[in-house]
Amino acid sequence: MNRPLDVAYCYPAPYWGLPEVGWVKTLLLFFDKVSILLPSYMYGRHHLADPVLAEPLEDLGLLEVLDPETWIDDRMTKALADAIIGLLAKGVFDDLPKDVYFHELSQSRIGYGADIDLAKWVVSELQEKGLARPSEDHVSIPMHPVVRTTILVILAQIIRSGGMERNLAIHPATSDSNAIRGLVETLSGERMPSRDNVISLDLEAVSFNLDPVPLDELLEFRTEHKTAHRAYMLSLRGFMAELSDINIPEERNTLLQERRQEIAESAHELLRITRSAFNTKLRSFSLGLAGCAWSVTSGDVLGSMLTGLGLISEFLGPKSDDSNLVTAYSYLFQMERSFAQR
Repeated sequence: MNRPLDVAYCYPAPYWGLPEVGWVKTLLLFFDKVSILLPSYMYGRHHLADPVLAEPLEDLGLLEVLDPETWIDDRMTKALADAIIGLLAKGVFDDLPKDVYFHELSQSRIGYGADIDLAKWVVSELQEKGLARPSEDHVSIPMHPVVRTTILVILAQIIRSGGMERNLAIHPATSDSNAIRGLVETLSGERMPSRDNVISLDLEAVSFNLDPVPLDELLEFRTEHKTAHRAYMLSLRGFMAELSDINIPEERNTLLQERRQEIAESAHELLRITRSAFNTKLRSFSLGLAGCAWSVTSGDVLGSMLTGLGLISEFLGPKSDDSNLVTAYSYLFQMERSFAQR
């Protein structure tokens, strides 16, 4: 079988807008294609939200539109249900303020298209806690914003398993720091076995805002320099796994300091080749990574969920023989300062 295609899964929103075109173009440098999880009743809205890039990418096969009604299967629905109920049982959402605006989450992203009875039961449990309300449009569920974000963060990990049988390596990626914060808080929550292994790597400037660069020029540049960008992406994941495997804070800090310069130099080289190609003086895009690797233990809701989906040692490679070692991670891309004077 050929190497799986590396696919950036854009979340938490079901599609991006015009202000994020530069981010999506940056994703194309690091991944073979990008993807969104878009309910069928919303199809076409991504073209309206971004009339410049969305449709051309889809036509070129560089945008994978995942329909949750067919992508989210029974296993994923059960995994999501187990995770939500497990978090409810741990009291994670008990102290949330109830006087906030509830945001809709499509029913299909909760698993209504795969196991409607199970999905409805989960929603009823959330309603009983005052964290969800009855549907007003028959296609979505109003939810507490913190619960909604948590579900989308967990879903981003669950979605990874759906790519395996399709020869796609799905990588959660976001430009929303709240999504990263939600991932870190979920993984490092009290009584979570993963809490001591959570790593957040600092943002490093790796590209520029490529919004004004024509798509054909960008794709030509990507063909020439894809190897360098992919190597950087892989090194971040491997480094995160290496750090999360160290339980002594002093040793972890020492390794981080030793490798930080190496990471910064690699990032600077990516900036150099991008600036050389496009002669750009635009603001930079930075790339960071958050997540962890940990061994599943009794009562580990999230670990058992990922193990059941087959997401075991997904990027640790041959160095680990722990069959219960699971991973969760997400890339963060953010616009940073101008590099005009550098």
